[in-house]
Amino acid sequence: MARIVLATHNPHKVEEFGQIVAGARPDLEVVGYDGPEPVEDGVTFAANALIKARAACAHTALPALADDSGICVDVLGGAPGVFSAYWAGHRKDARANLDLLLDQLSDIADPHRTARFVSTIALVRPDGTEDVVEGVWPGRLAAVASGEGGFGYDPIFIPDGQPADAERTVGAWTAAEKNAGSHRARAFRALLPLLRGL
Repeated sequence: MARIVLATHNPHKVEEFGQIVAGARPDLEVVGYDGPEPVEDGVTFAANALIKARAACAHTALPALADDSGICVDVLGGAPGVFSAYWAGHRKDARANLDLLLDQLSDIADPHRTARFVSTIALVRPDGTEDVVEGVWPGRLAAVASGEGGFGYDPIFIPDGQPADAERTVGAWTAAEKNAGSHRARAFRALLPLLRGL
């Protein structure tokens, strides 16, 4: 079986990517990255994804995928954006990040709570070839967290396109629902033709 390394130490992302990849390329195994974590000092999702993918490819000599993703809130000028994982400080505390964002938006009425999840995926091969794709998932933010699933900002994100009487945060979605419609799934669909060529 062919292998590709996902440049993250986050087991949630490895599992999520593994499920998405398996649906399209069952002969391609996604493995986690066990090397040193590079400094993500880019100011865009693409720059940070490339930093991580280059490091993982160099460390493992395997083709490497890296995702840099986050939530962009319109009323905050696109923030947290690339700072989504560290919005409440360098501890990378997902619950603190979510709580801070909810607090910052506490006086903002629903029509102005529009947001989008963005996923940028970089693919770096051992021969030095690089590609970057992006997936965007539009929606808005709930006033309170709900749902037991997902991670990060999922419990407050309500994707566009749901029936008005059944709107749910991604925290209440099944893994299959999320893997079919998420920002990562959308970015992966753009990446798929590149993976077929590996």
